Amino acid sequence: METSQLIPTNVYTEMTPNPETMKFVTDKILVLDNYIEFKDMESAKVSPLAMELFSFPFVKGVFFMNNFVTVTKDLNTEWMDINTSLKDFIKLYFDEGKPIFETGFKPTPSSEKTSDAVASSDVEIVAKIKEMLETYIKPAVEMDGGAIQFKSYNQGKVSLLLQGSCSGCPSSTITLKAGIEGLLKRMVPEVTEVVAEAG
Repeated sequence: METSQLIPTNVYTEMTPNPETMKFVTDKILVLDNYIEFKDMESAKVSPLAMELFSFPFVKGVFFMNNFVTVTKDLNTEWMDINTSLKDFIKLYFDEGKPIFETGFKPTPSSEKTSDAVASSDVEIVAKIKEMLETYIKPAVEMDGGAIQFKSYNQGKVSLLLQGSCSGCPSSTITLKAGIEGLLKRMVPEVTEVVAEAG
């Protein structure tokens, strides 16, 4: 006679470039080919897991993507004091089979989240920009526990939305200017500037 058992969840942590965020990686898919960010308990009502994470007084943001959750803490708390308790909490949450989202909740597809209208004369330029973002930039940003979305293009200026560990990261300006802007200017000559917009 066989008994079914829940397979224990593996959870490990990864530092991100943002000293206030930590990436908790699981062996479960949390959000497939998408992401969702909660900046406060009010916005997290669709996610029992995010609500419970916000019940920790030091949690200031929760970001789900693929197989990880990125947690943003307050400035007064040190990771070495909370890392193990958060990791254990997340592991136990999944081991108990609790839901990530409310039944019936479907995150908005990432392709529909942020893009502003594009002038017809800029369609080809925007397609090149999005291709560069998808191919070269998004994978690196995701490895750091964040997400980047195209927001708009207007007369050479590209606006991007930074989320997860990228939002509020001290090094995100350097990454944006030295890395992303440099790449886009080389690959898409029409680009003259890249800026970040708040989510």
